[in-house]
Parts: sequence; structure tokens; C-alpha cells
Amino acid sequence: MTSITRTELSTGLPLYRIAVDGTRAVTILVAFDAGARTERPEENGMAHFLEHLVFKGGEKYPTYRDVNEAAERIGAVLNAYTSHDLVAFHITARAQSALEAADLLTDFVGRPRIDAGELDRERGVVVQEINRANDQPSVMAEHLIDQAAFGDRPLGRPVLGPAEHIRDTFTREGILAFRNRRWSPAAGAAFVVGNLSGLDEDGRLDELFARFAEHPAPEPYEPAPALEPRVLVRERDSNQSHLRMSYRPGIETDDPSQRAILAIYSTLLGGSMGSRLFDEIREQRGLAYSVNSVAHAYSDVPVLQLSAGLDSSKTIDAYRRMREIVTELREQGPNESEVERARAYAAGARTIAFENSGAVARHAAQQTILYGEDVDPDASIALLDQVTFEEVAEVASRVPDELSVACVGPHIVEEFTSA
Repeated sequence: MTSITRTELSTGLPLYRIAVDGTRAVTILVAFDAGARTERPEENGMAHFLEHLVFKGGEKYPTYRDVNEAAERIGAVLNAYTSHDLVAFHITARAQSALEAADLLTDFVGRPRIDAGELDRERGVVVQEINRANDQPSVMAEHLIDQAAFGDRPLGRPVLGPAEHIRDTFTREGILAFRNRRWSPAAGAAFVVGNLSGLDEDGRLDELFARFAEHPAPEPYEPAPALEPRVLVRERDSNQSHLRMSYRPGIETDDPSQRAILAIYSTLLGGSMGSRLFDEIREQRGLAYSVNSVAHAYSDVPVLQLSAGLDSSKTIDAYRRMREIVTELREQGPNESEVERARAYAAGARTIAFENSGAVARHAAQQTILYGEDVDPDASIALLDQVTFEEVAEVASRVPDELSVACVGPHIVEEFTSA
């Protein structure tokens, strides 16, 4: 049984202590409901750009060099991520260095300088990151399927944003305004996960996390738009294509048991080497060198995404057959043995992932900030173990025929609309 305690700081920031047995490491993570979907149109890319800028230093560690060297002195690894849902910062260190790690993280994240000179220097770095992403067909396909699934709305815009925003329009004042508007302790949480033996019970940890200033609760972000199926193609003269297909299954995203059922369905569809997509599309027919499906649930909309990387001459055949497999599962249902295998595989994969304190911390952030739910990793595994064959068959019947499609390769839209 995982030991979990929760305290709420005077600023309104919840602080979770999650003890994980059998590890020498501790991960400290702080996250806010301040991902790309919370940006206004003219701010697209700002959440990710701000993530970069806070690493340039805080009050105690005032430069990027001070931050990096402090992490190295305690043997710690720093990182961060921005998604449509969240922005999060985390550090993993030896258990005995937990307070030093928390001191470092809460300083530059909670009290960032956002130096004007560093801001201008970082513009070029992020523009290079955007250009690199645009040079990778697989990454381009990910951006394109979001646009196909959600249009010109927050969930359809790239997390990195357009280069012209980074290069020409973002100002220090605008970035600080976004941070003050979205980085509210009332819409965030902090987590200390793993071996907690290095933490004293003298309130020092609470003092460090009090560096995150109190701000009003942010306004709700724009809800996901209704489904509007689209086909988008980015023509590229190549022998390889990258195909993405996005469905909206009929589940309630605020029900953790339904999200668990969708995870099992996605696993048997294309989440393992024993799945239907891998077995038929790759092994039996040789239509793709990589094929899979992933289920994801935003706070208000579920997504089932099918992906394939393949020879361009086989793209339409693969697309047609992948749709047929989804239809077969909808109309005929899965069989009991594949549900049993998928349930065991999904629960096993999550159990293995949770051997890592960082994975537990990231899961906890998603659970509490996005869904307002229990952060217990054991409960998440138990939900997968409890999924029944009948529940998976029901979800399979609620994956609609309508879908959005994106492809990067030597194709045109009409190839998919007439397939």
C-alpha cells in the first residue's frame, strides 16, 4: 500500500508526499493547469516558451549556470514538460538530497527572474526547436492530427506555437502576465515522490513551496469543440508516409473507470505486439513498419489515435484496413482472450512504469490537476485489473465511424476521402 499525505499550504498550493518503497531516489515535481490549451490565440507557444525561460535562474540561483551547477553538485537531474494540459517542472535526486533539490526547484520555478537579455537569446533556441520539429515528418504528423481533430482551437494548435510568435511578438510583459494569470497555486500542485527519508518533519519543505506566490484562480479554458471530421495532408516528396487517425470514443472522461476501459480497448487494438493492428497490419500484411494506437483523455474529451509509419505505396491500403479493424471491433466485439491479454499487459506496463518515481509524480499531477481525482498509483493499477470483457465490448461499440485523418507524404486529400 502506497503511503500518501496531503497538506495545503497557506498560498493554496496542495503538497503531496507519496512514499514509494524500494527506491533510493526522490522526485520533486510542481505543475500548473497552464498548458497550451489555456493560451489565447496570440499567445500560442507562450506556455512552452515560459517553461524554457524559468530555467535561466531565480533569486538564490540567479543564472542558468547557477541552476545547472547546483543540480550537478547534488547529483540531480532537472527537466520539464509542457503539454496541452499542463506545464510541469521536476527534479530527481538521491533521497538524502531531497531538501537541497526542493530548494533549487522552488527557487528558479517559484521565483524566476525572466531576464530580458536571456529572453531574447532564448528566442533563437526555441525557433530552432520549432524548425527541427517541422523537419521531422512524424512530429509534423502529430501536429497535423491535432489540427484535423480540433481545428483552429486551443487543442488544435501546436504546443510549440508558430515561430513568428517566438521571434517577433512575445514580450517580457506579456509572458509575465500569462504566468500571473495561469500559474495559480489554486490550479496547481506539488509532489514529493519516492524515498522520503531525506525529508525532515520541521516544516522546511512547506516553507520552500511557499515560494509560489498566491494568485487568483484562473479562468476556465475553452472547452473542446464538437467533432468536425477533417482530412489534412501535408504533401511531401518521399517514399515514406506518416499516417494518423483520430476517433472520439463515447466515454465520460470524468469517470476513471471508463478511462481505464478505454485504455484496455486501445491496448488490444494497437497497444502491444499481440494487438490486432500490429498482428495484421505489420506481421500478416506487411503494410507498415510501425503501427499502434493510444488512448488519451483531456479533461473534457477522449481521443483514440491510430498511427502508422509506412511505405507511401501502402498508405491507402493500410488506412482502409485500419478503419475496417475498428469497425469489426465495433460491430462484432473483441474476444475474451484478447481482452484478458490486453488487461494483463496494460496493468503490467503501468506497474513497471511506476517503479520510477518520476512516472508516479507525472501520473499524480495528471490525476489531481486535470481530473481532480485520487493520486494513488495503486488505485490506477487496480482500475485496469478490474476491467471486464463486457465493459471493453461496450466501449468498442461506442467508437464511431467518423474520424479525423492526417498524413504527411506524397498524397492528396481525395485519396482518403474516397477510400
